[in-house]
Amino acid sequence: MKVLFILFYILTQLVVFSSEGIMTLPSDETMGPPVANSNLSMPMIPLIPASPVEKVDENEDVWVLEKISTVMMESKVKVIVPLEIISDVEIKAMVIDNQKLDIPFEIEMNKEPEKKDYYMLKYSQKELDLDNDGNIDTRIYSPKYINKKVVDDNILSIDGSNITKEGLHRKRVYITVEVRDGK
Repeated sequence: MKVLFILFYILTQLVVFSSEGIMTLPSDETMGPPVANSNLSMPMIPLIPASPVEKVDENEDVWVLEKISTVMMESKVKVIVPLEIISDVEIKAMVIDNQKLDIPFEIEMNKEPEKKDYYMLKYSQKELDLDNDGNIDTRIYSPKYINKKVVDDNILSIDGSNITKEGLHRKRVYITVEVRDGK
């Protein structure tokens, strides 16, 4: 019934008065738009299917559409940004003879940790041999857990008595954030 009412409404809207006369519906031969002036054209109105369409799958089973419905859905997404180190640390120090140096340094995170005593700093090496003579001469000390955005309790300790070779020594240490095992 609704479809008939819509078609009737559309057909009545096609009757438009113009200065040249009444527009007429096309004949079956032309199947073009209604014309009052041959220079003007109107697009054809798409036909709405009056009954559900049957779909056939690859096994030639017929799928019959039983019901059409509209479902409104809402979704909420929680985005979790992982805790990351956003600062680079470069330490330059001059050690003379058997001098012992303790150099404090900071590591900045991208945000404050959500959980206390849960995230840890993991170093690729905590004990270093700067001059490659087999003796450990440098150690890195850090708090066990990350509990604030800027971790400033880190110390690089250099023992000059274990450095046997003079010169410029470079070492690269990688730092990552790890999660405590358990809980």
